[in-house]
Amino acid sequence: MADRSSGSTAKPWVRWQDWVGVVLGAYLIIGTLWTPTNGAAMSAMIVLGALLVLASVWSLAMPGSMTSEYCHMLLGALLFISPWVLGYSALMGASWTSWIVGVLAVLAGAAALPEANAAHRGIAGQH
Repeated sequence: MADRSSGSTAKPWVRWQDWVGVVLGAYLIIGTLWTPTNGAAMSAMIVLGALLVLASVWSLAMPGSMTSEYCHMLLGALLFISPWVLGYSALMGASWTSWIVGVLAVLAGAAALPEANAAHRGIAGQH
């Protein structure tokens, strides 16, 4: 196995941005318990929240994966537009939850890109 001790960016399970993604996804899922929703809002929050958790765990386990960080950003963008696309923008609690978590997911994914890129280059250079 390759030695990944050259920097914290290449160590699995330590990047704070990915832990933020786990927390955001879990909050989105659990938030359906106290946020008034309809079927579309609940579905979007649960499905996109679960996918965000999965993408974040993927990033945590494989810190050199650029794709997982782009997934964070894509899921955040989808979450941000979901109130309009799925028709639940009148539900202010669900909409604001989707908008805020969506923006934060994009920011967390973007913040992790430089570290993921450095880890990716380090892993690629070991082949």
